[in-house]
Amino acid sequence: MATATAAAKGSKEVIFEWEGKDKNGKPVRGEIRAGGEAVVSAQLRRQGILANKIRKRRSSGGRSIKQRDIAIFTRQLATMMRAGVPLLQSFDIVARGSTNPRMTKLLNDIRGDVETGTNLSSAFRKHPVHFDALYCNLVEAGEAGGILEALLDRLAIYQEKTMAIKSKIKSALMYPVAVMVVAFVVLTVIMIFVIPAFKEVFKSFGADLPAPTLFVIALSEFFVTWWWAIFGLIFGGIYFFLESWKRSEKMQMAMDRLLLKIPVFGELINKSVIARWTRTLATMFAAGVPLVEALDSVGGASGNAVYAQATQQIQKDVSTGSALTTSMTATGVFPTMVLQMAAIGEESGSLDHMLSKCAEFYEDEVDEMVKGLSSLMEPFIIVILGVLIGGIVVSMYLPIFKLGAVV
Repeated sequence: MATATAAAKGSKEVIFEWEGKDKNGKPVRGEIRAGGEAVVSAQLRRQGILANKIRKRRSSGGRSIKQRDIAIFTRQLATMMRAGVPLLQSFDIVARGSTNPRMTKLLNDIRGDVETGTNLSSAFRKHPVHFDALYCNLVEAGEAGGILEALLDRLAIYQEKTMAIKSKIKSALMYPVAVMVVAFVVLTVIMIFVIPAFKEVFKSFGADLPAPTLFVIALSEFFVTWWWAIFGLIFGGIYFFLESWKRSEKMQMAMDRLLLKIPVFGELINKSVIARWTRTLATMFAAGVPLVEALDSVGGASGNAVYAQATQQIQKDVSTGSALTTSMTATGVFPTMVLQMAAIGEESGSLDHMLSKCAEFYEDEVDEMVKGLSSLMEPFIIVILGVLIGGIVVSMYLPIFKLGAVV
């Protein structure tokens, strides 16, 4: 019996779903964490419940774990720890409240590691896909300093701010991309189905067609004949472009440089990158992480290869004794305001505070630019669509106008 109990304790606990009847014969159901079905049955019997069905909760399926899921988990964990809820119980509450089976399994795995004596930061490091170096370093600093709940709260704020910036950038880019896709679909339908019908009508006229009409008909004939090649080139080109962007460092550097130089949108991307860079460094430095170690995570968190390369150079200079502001100035990528704020922060010993102010300023700038772009892009896109669609329609009706003038 002792051996069986030891084996049950040593086995990995999972979530079981059960159904049964209570002492009054009323149907009940629920979930319980245990090392096996026998343990679940024993616990339910002690509660006066006769279990009819016990099954392990399916961990497969469900949507993938997004950054938003991790941010919500961090906020919930920080809130409960501030309220005095024990760490393991906090994991239990968050896991049970999650609607994503994959997230529940992830939290159960981390809880199991912590329960066996593993540090929380070490448990997070076993899942680098979901918890990056910045996250783990901050948690480790919180454990070492006994201020884990405070750093989790700071980490939650950082993630929420970062997600807000990314959401604003996506909203600014989503509208023109969506309109371009719709315009391409509409033009495809016109070229393949509508214009050939007009072509058959024009054959009965027996008269010379205007040059714009001939051009549109020729374009339609080319599209009808080679539509498979056009679609293949477009989608294949997009796929290989995105793959090379992901895998090639040279491609990443070239594209990130190009993105920063695009009119209007380049300024928006540049401000969002600076906001993430300053927010990340401020969060790491405020947590007590040494500057050289903090810079390890800052470059990657910026989301731009140009700033990542600049951060590597700053880290080398700072490790040899250079001042942070001097190293940042040497890269030539940071605006004057950020450099001045960093210099004041270094002199006054409040670098994290000054960098946070920079981050807030650029986050507000991004917000204002997104609002301006949204109002600017609408008439601009309407004009482009009007020229394209209107030009085709006019080209198709020119022969009809000509015929009417002759009559």
